[in-house]
Parts: sequence; structure tokens; C-alpha cells
Amino acid sequence: MTGSEESPAFRLACVPGVTPSKWVRIWNERLPHIILTLTQVPAAEVCEALRRGEADAGFVRLPVDGDDLSAIPLYEETTVVVIPKDHLFAAADEVAVADLAEEVALHPLDDTLDWEQPPGRPALERPATTADAVELVAAGIGVLIVPQSLARLHHRKDLTYRTITDVPTSRVALSWPQEATTDMVEDFIGIVRGRTANSTRGRRAEPEPKAKRPEKGATRRQQPAGGKGGGRGAGKTAGKPAAKNARRGSGGPKGGKPRRRP
Repeated sequence: MTGSEESPAFRLACVPGVTPSKWVRIWNERLPHIILTLTQVPAAEVCEALRRGEADAGFVRLPVDGDDLSAIPLYEETTVVVIPKDHLFAAADEVAVADLAEEVALHPLDDTLDWEQPPGRPALERPATTADAVELVAAGIGVLIVPQSLARLHHRKDLTYRTITDVPTSRVALSWPQEATTDMVEDFIGIVRGRTANSTRGRRAEPEPKAKRPEKGATRRQQPAGGKGGGRGAGKTAGKPAAKNARRGSGGPKGGKPRRRP
């Protein structure tokens, strides 16, 4: 490889909370000659990053805005409420959204849940990020409702979380620009969909090599030895069993019975 040639690379964007380690590992096993680079991009910016060509594909949170991006839904996350460890809700296994009626519910600007109306009482000011909202929960300002992966990402020893029911959930998808569905994108789609390494679905099938034509005369049957040029009648008696004697006891004297001695 010359200095002017670059190794192929697949650029993958990822929103906070999503852990693509399993798929990245499979990629490295199957395509070790193609480097996969992983970049974390805020959920609100990942679609524009794909449109600008800053990544070949990305893990996003649905819905995806616009029709120019393809998306394959992968899984749906559980929604949880983040609370201080000494909060009343910590004694329960799960919380209903109606239980938050008197709670200050923080609603950060980068919220990934599709709310019609956020529950609880609104805070005086919306935090800029989920990380800022977690700090406010730790300070006792309010509670925070997020996908479970984000609660784990921003875990603190003084906080915990509980499943909350009757609220929107977050769906994670693989997305890429429709006009840039490359072979590498198809390869990664196959990985996240669980296709085997030998599967060619999504790839253009390689043309099979044409079978070579046999050389002239190569299929002509060989003549048996002695079958040609051996003269007329040659080989007719070969292997033919010897004729049996017409009379039993051949080889004795002619003339019937032998004479007796006087």
C-alpha cells in the first residue's frame, strides 16, 4: 500500500445511552480490514450529522425527522424515573405517572421522550442537558424521567431509579442517508439484523465464473487396446475357454477294451 492510499473506514455515530459494543465486535471479527470508528453525537444532532456526511450510519432515537433518512427500529427501552435514594418512591418496585402529580418533574432541553404533556409540576427553568438535570435531582430539586440506558449512563451513588408506567418509551434505530446506502452500510445492517457471515442478502451477488469449455477431443472415448488395427477376427478367441474333450478318458489306447494276458 502506498502512502497516498487510505485504509477503508466505516464511520458510526451513536447517541448517548446506546451501547453498540456487541455489533462493533462482530464487525471487527468479520471485516478486520475495514476500520470502524465510533463517535458519540447528541440525540438532537445525530440526524443532521448523517445528512452532512459526518457518519455513514448511526444509532438514533425515533422518530427520525425527514424522508431522506432510512431507519430500522432495533429495540424499545424501558422508561424510568431518577430519584434520590432516600425518596419515598425508592421503596416501590415501580411508579405510576399519576404518582408524580405533586413532584417537580425536570424536563431537559435534550429530552428524548416524545411527550404530549410532561407529568408533574414544571420546574422554574428547563435544564440544558440530561446531565444537568441529574445534578438537580441529586440536589433535591425534582425528579427526572428518562430511558433506562440514560439513567445508567448518569449513575450516581446517591441516586437510584424505578420503572414508571403509562409514559412514552424510547425506540432505538439504525439510520443512514437513503442516497448513501453503500456496501459497508449493507454489511452493518446485516450485523444488527443477525445475519450470518455467509449471508449475501442486501449485497449484490458476485457473478459466478463461467465454466471452461472442454478442449477439443477431450471427451472422446478411448479405444480399447487391440480393438483397432489388430487384423480381422483379432481378439475373438481371447479369453475363450479351451474346448472339452468329446469323450471321457481320452488319451487311452484305441480299439476298445484291453486284452487279458493268458
